[in-house]
Amino acid sequence: MSDNLPILYVKTGCPWCVEVVAFLSDNGVGFREKNVSQDPAAAMEMENKSHQTKAPVLDWHGAILADFGVLELKPFLQKQNVRLEDS
Repeated sequence: MSDNLPILYVKTGCPWCVEVVAFLSDNGVGFREKNVSQDPAAAMEMENKSHQTKAPVLDWHGAILADFGVLELKPFLQKQNVRLEDS
């Protein structure tokens, strides 16, 4: 089941990552978290998908949002037809 969830790549100590995780959790949006600071394979995977090294990166079933904050996340999720609990 969780294999079908979108993947959120985060880094340890990244304030944007913390905000994005909180936003997704608060809005009931499921995701798998991969910490690229602790997992070299995940770091390579993130770089291959996003063509850069900055986090967070969200892989929403092949649609990639890279190096973003909550402001960029909302419209991206709406384009993916994700219903947010506050909208």
